[in-house]
Amino acid sequence: MQQEEIRRRLYVALDVPDWPAARRLVELLAGRAGGFKVGLELFCAEGLAVVEKIKARGAGVFLDLKLHDIPRTVARTIRVLAAAGPDIVNVHAAGGRAMMGAAAAAAREGAEAAGRPAPLVVAVTVLTSLDDGAWQEELGLNRSVGETVTRWARLAREAGLDGVVASPREIEAVRAACGPGFVVITPGVRPGGFPAEDQRRFLTPGEAWRRGADYLVVGRPVTAAPDPVAALEAIVSEIAGP
Repeated sequence: MQQEEIRRRLYVALDVPDWPAARRLVELLAGRAGGFKVGLELFCAEGLAVVEKIKARGAGVFLDLKLHDIPRTVARTIRVLAAAGPDIVNVHAAGGRAMMGAAAAAAREGAEAAGRPAPLVVAVTVLTSLDDGAWQEELGLNRSVGETVTRWARLAREAGLDGVVASPREIEAVRAACGPGFVVITPGVRPGGFPAEDQRRFLTPGEAWRRGADYLVVGRPVTAAPDPVAALEAIVSEIAGP
């Protein structure tokens, strides 16, 4: 696999408190990774302006806000987000078919009104910090995590979404259920020897890639490293193989 293609499909998670911290990582890694994931912490600190700041460096933006509300509220919010020009936005599959369908339509409308390409709209399935024990015993749900991810992925596809966010352990099941054109974005990747921390369903970047992830999101193994550039290059090399 060409390294250029690997880089295009790698997103670095900017799980940092403000733009100065994010800017350091963006300036170090733009061009080495395809884009950056902006989660709730950075978004709440900086707002939509952070999208333009990252895009100005030539990088993609994945707005990871996991919207989960009634269909009208999610649609109105997605319309605003899409107008800002992110490449990927997400909602939570637990919001149901009507909410996901409203999000897909609103993303197209918001982007068109702003004269921008429509972002990919994907659904978060089950957080990678949850395993079957937490899912069934703490939350009282009677399906396994794997069964839930596959069921919600089918629902997202039926609602018109472009794909899902799922752990690397569910990639193959989602692909089998939803087909090759359905995007699978995979967080929960940990290079060999890196501590699991709050991740419960994870694999190495190379294993996730070989299972068929379309995009990998990597955070602390890169951003908390003494040398983020070297850490990212090691991940690219692991995926590319000998």
